Amino acid sequence: MQNPNYHENSSSSRSQSPEDVEPVSDSKWAPRLLHECATAISNKDSTKIHHLLWMLNELASPYGDCNQKLAFYFLQALFCKATDTGLRCYKTLTSAAEKSKSFDSSRKLILKFQEVSPWTTFGHVASNGAILEALDGENKLHIIDISNTFCTQWPTLLEALATRNDETPHLKLTVVVMESTLVKSHVMKEVAQRMEKFARLMGVPFEFNVISGLNHLKELTKESLNIQEEEALAVNCIGALRRVEVDERGAFIRMLQSLNPKVVTIVEHEADFSSTRNDFVKCFEECLRFYTLYFEMLDESFPTTSNERLVIERECSKCIVKVLACDNEIGDDQGDSERRERGNQWCTRLKECFIPFTLNDDAVDDVKALLKRYKAGWSLVLPQANQESPGIYLTWREEQVVWASSWKPQEKSMEVKT
Repeated sequence: MQNPNYHENSSSSRSQSPEDVEPVSDSKWAPRLLHECATAISNKDSTKIHHLLWMLNELASPYGDCNQKLAFYFLQALFCKATDTGLRCYKTLTSAAEKSKSFDSSRKLILKFQEVSPWTTFGHVASNGAILEALDGENKLHIIDISNTFCTQWPTLLEALATRNDETPHLKLTVVVMESTLVKSHVMKEVAQRMEKFARLMGVPFEFNVISGLNHLKELTKESLNIQEEEALAVNCIGALRRVEVDERGAFIRMLQSLNPKVVTIVEHEADFSSTRNDFVKCFEECLRFYTLYFEMLDESFPTTSNERLVIERECSKCIVKVLACDNEIGDDQGDSERRERGNQWCTRLKECFIPFTLNDDAVDDVKALLKRYKAGWSLVLPQANQESPGIYLTWREEQVVWASSWKPQEKSMEVKT
């Protein structure tokens, strides 16, 4: 079976088949055809698989509207699933991303995305609010940052520390860098220089450390973090938990508990690629639901053919292929898990070691003020008394898309330092 995306859908290379194209005139043709194809793959219906892959290839394009883009990127994953080429495709996509990625381009992309969408800044503002509250009055602060946003979260926190009524505290920032993020040592050196310069400008005593070379977060240890007895500790996990393999998440959360932090901040996408991982069609449906929302958000935020949008969408393609076409093929040298879980699922795990740390009114007001800076369609959902999951949700067109929460260790874990 030939790769259906090899020509990127050049119109000159297509043959026309009106009898096949006619049925896709509805506004949601891509999800319908993709679902039919996923079902055919699950049923091992080779005739239908070939027919639907061909039809999708005729209609898909990375430069078209949302339907065409969804068709293009999910077609790639479905083709890989049908032909057992997921791992090879994933490695190719990862290699291509590594060759095209630079610090300047990545940083500009992150900042541009933060400018047009609260998708990431929502979690930054919520987490900063929780950290500032939990560490209020402390003189020596240590933040362990497990994220991949080039420290773009921290300038606003440094500003807040600089304007505290009491003495400006000393801040040690330890950034955990995974091999799979493709961030090289010279990149973190540049990040360190920028952060140190900004801290001097703000008048905040500052120390910057990097832990690198990890293939998996399970390799992170208390000893490697160099936590001092007198430091008030916060652990910031932005999209970190989903990068841990499903079966190892409990152990990783227990490791975080053993650090005895004042607060742990968690930000994750509201999607479940975990409980459905053994049911291909259900996993496909959840993956398609989530990325349809994400692509529609990008459509509202960027011009159709903007370079920034294309880069973001291509990054999504890696995740889609990994979730739908690689099964358990990804080895220890192939990066992080992409098995997202919903807020209530994370809560079940976290409550074994932690209790919720509720955001105060000032932090909630900061999040509300943030959302007013963006286009209509974004809103904030606060926790209700009868909700299973504490924390707050970012919603896009009334659909929950990002979950942010903060936690402190259960009292029994604070009694004795391990």
